[in-house]
Amino acid sequence: MRDKDLFDNDDSFSLLIVVIPNIPIDAQWSQNGKTVAGGNRAGNATNPLKGPYGLFVDDDQTMIITDFWNDCIVQWKMSDTNGQVVAGGNGKGNRLDQLNWPTDVLIDKETDSLIICDRNNRRVVRWSRRSGTTQGEILIDNIDCYGLFMDDQRYLYVSDNEKHEVRRYQIGDKNGIIVAGGNGEGAGLNQLNWPTYIFVDQQQTVYVSDNKNHRVMKWNKGAKEGIVVAGGQGEGKALTQLSYPYGLFVDTLGTIYVANSENHRVMRWPKGAKQGTVIVGGNDKGAGANQFNCPYGLSFDRHGNLYVVDTGNNRVQFFSIQ
Repeated sequence: MRDKDLFDNDDSFSLLIVVIPNIPIDAQWSQNGKTVAGGNRAGNATNPLKGPYGLFVDDDQTMIITDFWNDCIVQWKMSDTNGQVVAGGNGKGNRLDQLNWPTDVLIDKETDSLIICDRNNRRVVRWSRRSGTTQGEILIDNIDCYGLFMDDQRYLYVSDNEKHEVRRYQIGDKNGIIVAGGNGEGAGLNQLNWPTYIFVDQQQTVYVSDNKNHRVMKWNKGAKEGIVVAGGQGEGKALTQLSYPYGLFVDTLGTIYVANSENHRVMRWPKGAKQGTVIVGGNDKGAGANQFNCPYGLSFDRHGNLYVVDTGNNRVQFFSIQ
């Protein structure tokens, strides 16, 4: 599938934080993943992945990966054998040149910097991508952050899974406003229970992997409660169910793609659907090319190819769109 099948005008996407491809509703992906970061490819690498969590895929298929147990952010190009540490990597700690269990990352193209959820330091930090950068700066502190998203108006969204809420921030603002949850831990439509990764569309609709409620919630802009758009039928393996959802992506049709960690599969839920379909994985827990061991992060590139962070196997798997 060529670029022009997915985009009318490439130029209009140049400054978008996340490029959202137009994926056909019946698209299929290769069932055997190709390891493009970590895993066996890490071999004798100086920087093997150890518990990768979040993932950001840039326009040129460069992957930015949060390396949770190594307390760093790794950049990995498709053709690379080894990754390159681009933030942290100076041991676990709370100095400005250190990270402690990072869970999510994105590229802010306007400032050419990385914005990182530095989870165990309870802060969101920014690291310039310019050469010679040796430390980050704190954007938001005193937050139990897990997932990050930046919309095309450069609002920053952060999930807090101790307060069970998502807040929207202008860069430089440390308080933000609640845009999902914020009514304590629970399973009500106005509540969340351990929100992890998030996605925001161009209407500023917030989608949340509501992890311990085993559902994905959709909060329209200004809403006082959310709508269940995937799962919500208890934990389980049925196509109507999710089990501890993490990575989340929503395409231009409103189709939801979600990493179903404990079921070791990625599911697709078309807009308005009452059940999903398995698009990759679902072949039991394992390290085969068609298997996962607790997938967490996921993303797509501009062509519609799928990238999945296979956390338990310390690798990123690439599934080409057919």
